[in-house]
Amino acid sequence: MDEIGQFFDLSLRYLEHTIDANKRPDNLYHAYNLMTIEGDDKISISYLSEMLEGQVAVLSSKYLPGDEALTVLDNLKKSKLFRPDQYSYLLYPNKDLSGFWEKNNLPKEAVEQSPLLTQLVSDNNVDIIEKDLNGIYHFNSNFKNANDLNDALNELSKTKYASLVDKDKMQVLQIFEDIFNHKAFTGRSGTFFGYEGLGSIYWHMVSKLLLAVEESCLKAVEDGESPTVIAQLLAHYHEINEGIGVHKSPSLYGAFPTDPYSHTPAGKGAQQPGMTGQVKEDILSRFGELGVFVKNGHLHFNPCMLRKSEFLEEAKIFEYVDVHQELQQLPIEKGSLCFTYCQVPIVYILAQESSLTITHKNGSITTFKDLNMDDKISQKIFERTGDITQVKVQIKESILN
Repeated sequence: MDEIGQFFDLSLRYLEHTIDANKRPDNLYHAYNLMTIEGDDKISISYLSEMLEGQVAVLSSKYLPGDEALTVLDNLKKSKLFRPDQYSYLLYPNKDLSGFWEKNNLPKEAVEQSPLLTQLVSDNNVDIIEKDLNGIYHFNSNFKNANDLNDALNELSKTKYASLVDKDKMQVLQIFEDIFNHKAFTGRSGTFFGYEGLGSIYWHMVSKLLLAVEESCLKAVEDGESPTVIAQLLAHYHEINEGIGVHKSPSLYGAFPTDPYSHTPAGKGAQQPGMTGQVKEDILSRFGELGVFVKNGHLHFNPCMLRKSEFLEEAKIFEYVDVHQELQQLPIEKGSLCFTYCQVPIVYILAQESSLTITHKNGSITTFKDLNMDDKISQKIFERTGDITQVKVQIKESILN
């Protein structure tokens, strides 16, 4: 056990060092690093542009204290990832792509520095490169990637160019990579303008951001961070939430607001409908707002992120399907809020002190003087035994925001 504990301690130190090392000058965090093997004994690291994934990852790690998480969110909103028209965030920053005429153009200096390329041009050999009518050099247009170039060089090594290939092979491959930058290729997100590509909001990742910020808020509360930091983290959470489709008008969202969509390109409404992974994060975030948690097998409530404005302004009837698959109606009073958990109605009521009241099927009542259930009642709810028919949660108003 000691050795396993030491292993975890060491692993955490490496992970935390990695997070620290990937902090960018703008206080955001790198998402992916590119490793390049140079020769037999050297590895270099380079970075891709800022990405929403990097910020979600560092916030989800729960490594950052509240003030540092707040710094990430403040700078994220100032970054190129923020899209004001939808009040939400791009997956990757938008960029201008090279036009057709700008692609596959080799600088004259690069060709002149390679004896192999210079000799091939002189011999009018177009196996690797050719010079067009305007004097511009291009790699063979049949090459799809560096493997094709490498194969062509290997074929040349069987000819009179063998010594030049042996000397210049790595240099030519590097020129090819400098021109096309294939190692930084991220697929459609960096080359398309639709289909979750450039300028697009990828809604699933925005919901992942929302959940990560919620986790940061809850951690700040648990760690006893300052009320100012907690309030500012909560402000970011609610802003991100407001930017998600369900809170928008159909004209702004470009679709029916409660339907899940894949992405929103620049200049268009939401595209590609379907039950995306976004739904999962939104459900998790909502239960976090309601303050429903399970810890050590116990169900407990801590609605520290819930707004008072969500409580009913007038009495209503709450309809739900119980564990026996039967439709039930439950009168809910003004100043209350109701939802189901494992098909058991949970009724929130504002009160002077926090407590729980559990109603059993036989009419008996169990009470707790705080918002934590014991494992016995929790298990009955989890297993949907039907023994628990209602849970009333008396919430001290001061814990709401």
